[in-house]
Amino acid sequence: MQVLHGLEQFEDSNLLVGSGTSDDAAIYRIAPDLALVQTVDFFTPIVDDPYLYGQIAATNSLSDIYAMGGRPITAMNIVGMPADILSVEIINAILKGGADKVKEAQCSLAGGHSIKNPEPIYGLSVTGLVHPDRMITNAAAQPGDILVLTKPLGTGILTTGIKRGLVSDELIERVIVQMCRLNTPGRIMAERGLVKCATDVTGFGLLGHLASLCRASGVSAVLHSADIPAIDPAVIRLIEEDGCVPGGTKENLRTAGPNLSFADGVTDAMRLLFADAQTSGGLLCCVPAAHLDEVLAICEAEETLCRAVIGKIGERRGDDILISVN
Repeated sequence: MQVLHGLEQFEDSNLLVGSGTSDDAAIYRIAPDLALVQTVDFFTPIVDDPYLYGQIAATNSLSDIYAMGGRPITAMNIVGMPADILSVEIINAILKGGADKVKEAQCSLAGGHSIKNPEPIYGLSVTGLVHPDRMITNAAAQPGDILVLTKPLGTGILTTGIKRGLVSDELIERVIVQMCRLNTPGRIMAERGLVKCATDVTGFGLLGHLASLCRASGVSAVLHSADIPAIDPAVIRLIEEDGCVPGGTKENLRTAGPNLSFADGVTDAMRLLFADAQTSGGLLCCVPAAHLDEVLAICEAEETLCRAVIGKIGERRGDDILISVN
């Protein structure tokens, strides 16, 4: 948010969610019962396969709409490619991967823009729809809400391990499947009025995104470390034995430090896992206790990769987040 400091902005009461709460997307009301959800996201390749890169980048972009409770309706490609290095076939494979995910989301690919760039970048600008009374933000958590996570953690650590040749083919496939899984439950939870507060867990890790949610909502949170899932036990081994920790993950843990209080039983490896920078991570939902069973049923029906109850929202106190061991 520091890069936005001092920028003058037009004030519009129809902008229901802007940049002030570091939310996943903007929401703009266009009618009493209808609002636009808008986001843009792109990144450089994290896998070698161009088609899979396109799928992961598109899934990551679409996730911001789902995290706000929206239904994606249009998407536009954002493409920067070193055309003198990458063939037309490779670039087409990236775009095909993205297009296939947009189609899976029942969203229309409406065009886009491309430039020459020294290294590949790809992503989407996505527009969705949501009812203003049913939108999800990261500023609506209430004490007593139960925290539910829909994808296990560890993609940052594992993709670092993949680059070093330390990850099995079977686990590589699982990581890719996870990063390509759409976060569709967010839309369903919103449409049924079950969840008002959520975020998707991406570059700032579980701790960073939860800290933002706590600050925006004026609450604190307790996490139960034993209930927070990793993609595979190998994630901890990669941290402890091989030092496969991305720089972004280390920075996440460092910057989240003032907001954290760890119990003695939370190991250094666990702390890094909880701060791990995720690519196309899951939803972190603040679920009223009365709606928990229905939310978990939606997750099961949508075949989320986990439906872990990992903690609870509480009244605001000195720390934003308290990590405790069961």
